[in-house]
Amino acid sequence: MQLGGWSLLYLTKGKHPARYSVFKDGRGGIVRVYIWNITHGGAGRKKEEYRIQVTGFDKFEPEPKGRTLILGWWEDVGVFAGWDYRHHTGKLGGSPSMQVSEEALRKALLSGFSPYINQKGETAIAFRPDFAGTYVEFLESLHDSGAIPKEAQLLDKLSEDPDDVSDADIDSEIDAKRKFAVHAAKRALRANDFSRRVLGAYQHRCAMCDMQLRLIDGAHIVPVEHSGNDQTSNGIALCALHHRAYDRSLVTFDPDFKVHVNEGLVKRLDAEDRAGGLKDFRDRLRPIINLPPDKKDRPKSLFVARANSLRGWALK
Repeated sequence: MQLGGWSLLYLTKGKHPARYSVFKDGRGGIVRVYIWNITHGGAGRKKEEYRIQVTGFDKFEPEPKGRTLILGWWEDVGVFAGWDYRHHTGKLGGSPSMQVSEEALRKALLSGFSPYINQKGETAIAFRPDFAGTYVEFLESLHDSGAIPKEAQLLDKLSEDPDDVSDADIDSEIDAKRKFAVHAAKRALRANDFSRRVLGAYQHRCAMCDMQLRLIDGAHIVPVEHSGNDQTSNGIALCALHHRAYDRSLVTFDPDFKVHVNEGLVKRLDAEDRAGGLKDFRDRLRPIINLPPDKKDRPKSLFVARANSLRGWALK
């Protein structure tokens, strides 16, 4: 979940089901997680059918003040599948199984998530780890949409390419109770795709200090709120410190990729006795940002100049 910007606290250790506290930007809660490995359906089953075999429990216990997740993990490609707890509140019977298609699992690897409707009409949601937070936050709405043909069709289209689904499409096709969730899923898919491309281009290193340690963000150069796009060339990989410093105009880079510190802001910080750590901050900065090997992924001069203008820089 951390891949999608969510924080995770372990409330249990070595227990099944496991319990976690998940949160991001003031949202989140407690989740109870039942999870098994996803395997092929076995002899006599369709070639594309995969499943989890529920063992060790005759009933799922709900999380009293949170959400209950029934998950499968497919190690071969590194994706999850989730089933709707509300369909499984009673006695489970002898060694029950829950199905998902291989196609949905592979589509989730490529795009972030993919719905699958089984023969009983239950929707399973396959999803990549970076979509896990969005799944947890909106799982009821996503499962409900998957059970309604016209909404399921839009979800499937969204899973193919979020850019092919307009906000107007969502507003016209999705029930009002679920619109917010589907809009959020679209935003998450686009953001995750952008972040994966940018981090991959920069080899998961901060462009300003070379740090890795899984503390790196795929940041927009021109913000989306100011007509920025999701091209890789409008992105830069920054550690948490330099991402914040960049957004607050303490540091930037020019169209020639040279790094600059905002000396006017430094003077104000010094006057306020808030310049502690400045020497270390300067010492860790590269003189020129670390650039992606592929030239087409490097920041476009137009985007860099636009971003610096928006952030109040007047570089010579």
